[in-house]
Amino acid sequence: MNKIEKLAQKLIKKSYPKEQFLGMLQTLFGMFEDPEIIYQTLIARGFPLEEKEGKVTLKTAKTPYRHQEYVVVDIETSGSKPEHSQVIELGAIKFRGDRIVDRFESFIYADEVPEYITKLTGIEQKHLDDAPSQKDVLRRFKEFLGDAVFVAHNVNFDYNFISSKLEQLGLGRLANRKICSIDLARKTIESERYGLEFLNEALGINTAVSHRAYADALTAYKIMQMALARVPKEIKSTEDLIAFSKRAKNRTKKSRPQKQAHKKEETSQKSAMGTK
Repeated sequence: MNKIEKLAQKLIKKSYPKEQFLGMLQTLFGMFEDPEIIYQTLIARGFPLEEKEGKVTLKTAKTPYRHQEYVVVDIETSGSKPEHSQVIELGAIKFRGDRIVDRFESFIYADEVPEYITKLTGIEQKHLDDAPSQKDVLRRFKEFLGDAVFVAHNVNFDYNFISSKLEQLGLGRLANRKICSIDLARKTIESERYGLEFLNEALGINTAVSHRAYADALTAYKIMQMALARVPKEIKSTEDLIAFSKRAKNRTKKSRPQKQAHKKEETSQKSAMGTK
């Protein structure tokens, strides 16, 4: 468990007086660090902190999940590893409840698009030649994201890739709370498989285009809406929803090997191609 997750787990249980919270930050991040700077940096990175009446609260621990703002994200990349490749297209949908409140979509300039990526996505060099720089797009995306909950199909790929690129570009890693739409679908939707293309067809979503950022984000958004409509009544807050989704892998011991195989299939396909 990383430092930010440890901090989140403490704040899920209760709010803390500001001075006590700053002391916790020093304990977690180092006694020689300025805790006020750490506090402001966490907020700038999307960690949903709020100060009320002298106490620091994790907003997602108090916000009903139906009132939460989420951003469903999909990226197309030039390879599977952020150290050696980059984002070439980013699409995102911001929603609250059953209403889309904003959208984000952009190509990103790249010197070269590998042939296998063009075959998979249809993205050609000519699409990127006049596109804005990766730093410009990711800076604008980070502003668009704010402290919303980051959602993606196989969320760790998109979240970690974007976070790594932000850090490389001097823009700071993400600290947003996140939910994997695969995991939430496993808890709420019966299906033989949970890959994005399979669910797109099986659930009758029928988004015409796949392996393009905004189209895949739209499909994931519609899966999220179906999943959220099936969440048990005892789930109240956004943190309840996050915890509920993370328990998806262990729903039943009998079905675990099959479901792990489907997860591996989704992750392997995405990582190998550098995209969904």
